[in-house]
Amino acid sequence: MTDSFSLPFGTWPQLEPGWVWLCGAGPGDPGLLTLHAVNALQQADVVIYDALVQEEILTWAPQAEHIYAGKRGGKPSAKQRDISLHLVELAQSGKRVLRLKGGDPFVFGRGGEEAQTLIQHGVPVRIIPGISAGIGGLAYAGIPVTHRDVNQSVTFVTGHDQTGETPSNLNWRAIAQGSQVLVIYMGMKHVDRIAAELLAAGRAADEPCAVVCSATTPQQQVLETTLGRMAADIAESGLEPPAILCVGRSVLMRQVLDWQGQMRGESPRNLDPLGRGRPTEAS
Repeated sequence: MTDSFSLPFGTWPQLEPGWVWLCGAGPGDPGLLTLHAVNALQQADVVIYDALVQEEILTWAPQAEHIYAGKRGGKPSAKQRDISLHLVELAQSGKRVLRLKGGDPFVFGRGGEEAQTLIQHGVPVRIIPGISAGIGGLAYAGIPVTHRDVNQSVTFVTGHDQTGETPSNLNWRAIAQGSQVLVIYMGMKHVDRIAAELLAAGRAADEPCAVVCSATTPQQQVLETTLGRMAADIAESGLEPPAILCVGRSVLMRQVLDWQGQMRGESPRNLDPLGRGRPTEAS
């Protein structure tokens, strides 16, 4: 990336002093930024960014102060209250503040908490959505989060709550039985329990699963497994977070849609992974 980029002709919003824009940076690949995000980066006086925001993205805000506020499970990190109040302080000092968060700020990103704190303190905000890893990250792995022959619903679940533990208030039976495809954020730490809960709720041990680590970045790794084997295969693979877990038959579509592998010269493993037995275009 470069530190200069001309936005297409049009009327773009101005980041005014005393405002905070909460912006999604997407799942990793800088090319997945929205134009509103680029516009914000070019205007900000201060960029407060999360752990999953690629450093390369910050080069588009050379005029701004860059403040790291990453929160990673099991590692020392700033308290959420302190981050929110720092945003308030910066805005009230007249700064043009960009809060840059990985993925989408309102999808397990605590964006709602931060925006509420700002508004309660009289600070005006603008929300800029981003591509969530549960959609964009799976797409980069060649896994469609919805596919007509597989699912008419999808459920997004977080693998841990405010305590860092598996959410105790989740109805795993309802989740397991309610959607054909499940997408689990931040689930690697508790994958043993998550898989056990889903199996106990009736999901099949041989159900296809995928683990997508460092999605959309050059470090992306994808593990294809089954629900019954997922925890053991993750442990054996040595894969590390950040990761998205996907449970459901849409994972099979990677056999034909691994477009990144095909860019490297690999052939599709199976042109009909769902066993339709008829052309895709046939209704």
